[in-house]
Amino acid sequence: MGSQIKDVKIPPNSPTQLSLVKHADFIAAYGKKKDDYEYCITEFLRMSGVYWGLTSMFLMNKQEMMDKDDVIEFVKSCQHENGGFSASHNHDPHLLYTLSAIQILSLYGCIDLIDVEKTVEYVSKLQQADGSFVGDKWGEIDTRFSFCAFASLKLLGRLDAVDLQKAVQYILSCMNFDGGFGCRPGSESHSGQIYCCLGALAIADSLHYVNADMLGWWLCERQLPSGGLNGRPEKLPDVCYSWWVLASLRIIGKLHWIDKDKLRSYILACQDEETGGFADRPGDMVDPFHTLFGLAG
Repeated sequence: MGSQIKDVKIPPNSPTQLSLVKHADFIAAYGKKKDDYEYCITEFLRMSGVYWGLTSMFLMNKQEMMDKDDVIEFVKSCQHENGGFSASHNHDPHLLYTLSAIQILSLYGCIDLIDVEKTVEYVSKLQQADGSFVGDKWGEIDTRFSFCAFASLKLLGRLDAVDLQKAVQYILSCMNFDGGFGCRPGSESHSGQIYCCLGALAIADSLHYVNADMLGWWLCERQLPSGGLNGRPEKLPDVCYSWWVLASLRIIGKLHWIDKDKLRSYILACQDEETGGFADRPGDMVDPFHTLFGLAG
């Protein structure tokens, strides 16, 4: 028996054009509502939120709508003595937010404003004996963190600071029979994890280990009749996978294997024409995360 198909219907009056002005206004206004409930409860991922917003603005060529000095000062204020970065003030440093901080400073071309060597030391110390990476001192292991470490060190020009060969071998141990990758050995294949593993392997010049045809087939099966993409079988589509799946297909040279027109229609249907921004699915609430990955897709 085949897997159950879960999908959404695209409303007939859905947007068919990209509302760039509305999206830029949405992102610009989001960070200014500091008393807003949604803003307050997302403090635990603020650094990544700033990255999502800033990257969205760069994609739309509207980066001047964000206060560069304020953004840089916020990033600098979140660096800890051990070199890592936290999501916000009074939070613990984590590899996820360290990568976001590095990406923000890279967009602005001012990496030299932080203590680079301390950051390199922080990232390198998170590598474990088996080649994996933990996200922070609490010890969770996930292939997302392998990508974060590789991407951070690549942007800092210091891939030599970790054992790349062991790191690659650990990632390969997370490869599944379907060609995909999970968060740890034996874990289910997932589009987000696949992007992270492919990205890390690409940085390490190790894509030759990947079965591109098998993986490309699995990724293409993520497209549903609505045109949207899901993260794994039997799940609803989500606009964020427009990036995770498309980028993965691009890395392995199989981007032409999916229906781009149907996906484009799905992405456009996830816009809010009144407020700007993208949601995971048509008619849902918009947010900066889905706005970035809708635009990127």
